[in-house]
Amino acid sequence: MTTQETNQVKPLFELGRTLTTPGALVVMQGMDISPIALLSRHHCGDWGDMDQDDKDANNSALTAKDRIFSAYQFGTVLLWVITEADRSSTTILLPEEY
Repeated sequence: MTTQETNQVKPLFELGRTLTTPGALVVMQGMDISPIALLSRHHCGDWGDMDQDDKDANNSALTAKDRIFSAYQFGTVLLWVITEADRSSTTILLPEEY
């Protein structure tokens, strides 16, 4: 195995159908934030700007089949990424759209 292969981060779970709320889409377009990059971070276990308890809960959710929740701060804007417990869908949204 090459060094490049060992450094690659692999997806940890199924995303299901990927969705973005209207408000999150406007913010991402206005700030040039890639939804694909956010989904990739979430998908590979980079839970973003979460405290350690929330990160631990996500790590447990990988095997317990619970909801997986990430938060990413961009200046004053916070974006959430939530994968449902049944892995049927993953949504990017603003906290106020929850």
